[in-house]
Amino acid sequence: MTDTKSRLDRAFIEKQRRQLTLLRQQILAVRQARVNEQAATNAEASGRAREYEDDAQKLTSLELQENLNAVDDDRLSNIERALQRIDEGTYGLSVGSGAPIAIERLEATPEALYTIDEQQSRDALRGAAP
Repeated sequence: MTDTKSRLDRAFIEKQRRQLTLLRQQILAVRQARVNEQAATNAEASGRAREYEDDAQKLTSLELQENLNAVDDDRLSNIERALQRIDEGTYGLSVGSGAPIAIERLEATPEALYTIDEQQSRDALRGAAP
């Protein structure tokens, strides 16, 4: 494991903290908009006669909603973990190996917890799992 303290300067870390906080707010706002849209759709459909096609469409919509929520949950978890790592002084270091995460990766994905190689390995393993 490498040095447990981040090598990033204070200005960059504060910029990332603001970016992570904004990203969290955006994800939560989009999630709330989806909930509001679904509630409006349900209210609109409640007074009408139901068709089997409507039920199938509703099930598909619910499945999509669940998938989007799962992705949101993963990102929100990573954002919270990245913010915690900022507070601990370990932001920018891989959770897995302690290796520095490239600044370009952190700028593109501020919630990144692993180096790009580690993330690709994790994604490949996840894709191979049944």
